[in-house]
Amino acid sequence: MENVTVILEVAQQRAKESNLSYKGALSPIESYAILQSTPNAKLVDVRCRAELDWVGRIPNAVEIEWATYPGMQPNPNFMAQLQQQVGKQATVLFICRSGARSSSAAILATQAGYADCYNVLEGFEGDKNNDGHRNEANGWRVAKLPWVQS
Repeated sequence: MENVTVILEVAQQRAKESNLSYKGALSPIESYAILQSTPNAKLVDVRCRAELDWVGRIPNAVEIEWATYPGMQPNPNFMAQLQQQVGKQATVLFICRSGARSSSAAILATQAGYADCYNVLEGFEGDKNNDGHRNEANGWRVAKLPWVQS
């Protein structure tokens, strides 16, 4: 548990330094460590169904679209779906492709009374490299964390 405490403290310090309105920001490897050792932790993947189907899924993640494909229209039922699937007492880790949508989800969930929200930095596919390609620089997949092809 000491390792979890240190990881969360570092994540919370990142959030303070970046003036984030949610509890913290975690690397993919830190996120996986939290998920493995914190019974009430939930990973919420906010990518759209097309991304999940075509790019890959994270086993045991709660899947709630932040925006729908095509058109990437906001999901008007996001909070209702989150409340149905994840209790407000949970430690909630949000992930998307690169960390942007998941940051917005963490903000909204925090505003709705989820006190323990974290964003997974780099996301599932990571940042673009110099050639504009993802899945090479960083992210969940590059860290070789569990995922499955659909």
